[in-house]
Amino acid sequence: MLKSVDLRNLTVFPGACFHFSPQLNVVIGENSTGKSHLLKAVYSVLAVSAEEGRKPRAVRPRRPALQVRLAEKLTAVLRPETLGGLVRRKPGRERSEMNFVFSEAKLNIDLNFSTASTSEVVIEKLPMTWLEKAPVFFPARELLSISPNFVSVYDNRYLELEETWRDTCVLLGAPALRGPKEKKVKELLSPLEKIIGGRIELDKNGRFYLGIPGQGRMEMPLVAEGWSKLAMLARLISTGSLLDKGYLFWDEPEANLNPKLIKKVASSIMQLCKEGIQVFVATHSLFLLREFDILLQTKPFVKVSARFFELQLAEEGVSVQQGGSVDDIGPITSLDEQLEQSDRYLEME
Repeated sequence: MLKSVDLRNLTVFPGACFHFSPQLNVVIGENSTGKSHLLKAVYSVLAVSAEEGRKPRAVRPRRPALQVRLAEKLTAVLRPETLGGLVRRKPGRERSEMNFVFSEAKLNIDLNFSTASTSEVVIEKLPMTWLEKAPVFFPARELLSISPNFVSVYDNRYLELEETWRDTCVLLGAPALRGPKEKKVKELLSPLEKIIGGRIELDKNGRFYLGIPGQGRMEMPLVAEGWSKLAMLARLISTGSLLDKGYLFWDEPEANLNPKLIKKVASSIMQLCKEGIQVFVATHSLFLLREFDILLQTKPFVKVSARFFELQLAEEGVSVQQGGSVDDIGPITSLDEQLEQSDRYLEME
């Protein structure tokens, strides 16, 4: 599991050290406070490690090749014009630093790059081994409906889309698990399939359907987006990507969902945490934040470890408040407006 990440001069962060929970991590903040930047930067480094480790005849990490791969991934995921564009904007030449500490010290990595960097980073601390499980990144929209042929189009055409979409489509298309872990998969899938009213099916052409008992199959573009997001979770559990130890990064899981479905998504995320998945969520939803707070105090999830991070805009850049509960991070600027609106609405009655 990832224990901490220290960022210096990366995009909006002049300096911030994040101490993570091995289970649930919730990042809160207004627009332009770097929530997505944080998730994407961390995901990029983990994804490269897992990708390199899955290659045929993979050898131990080597500095020259890894320096190039990390630069390529950071650029493909965060989409600056050049790698140096990720360095915090200030007069003169600056360097960005990223330091990762894992529960297994052999995975630790420190890297940096300057405003002039284009094709590689500088690795100060080289990991001794590769990450075993590929991290999963959910963007704000669902991907099952666009999955057919998306990977081949992405690989052979220039698309102004971040590489997380491609990575997740690859994982969605993996075959379902068979063998000793099928029982655990079925236990985790059962509540999700009950919510969406069926099971996810993949045909030989790479198209996904929602198989509804007694009604046949429904094409994924016709399925409501809220159900499709839960269907993505179900599919990645069935393939083993979100089973046992692993990582899930989810940017705004509440996007385009009504409160009823937000509750279902929050509960599903908590269940994944309970099963050993380290989850990173970026949100500015008061409803989702409160739902996590409620669930953490209920019997099934009372032992789930959580960390909350509030990102705040300041003159010198973005600052971070963090703690083990919502109360620990103090008043949440981005949510005060929602509370103030509720007060104004009640005053009108």
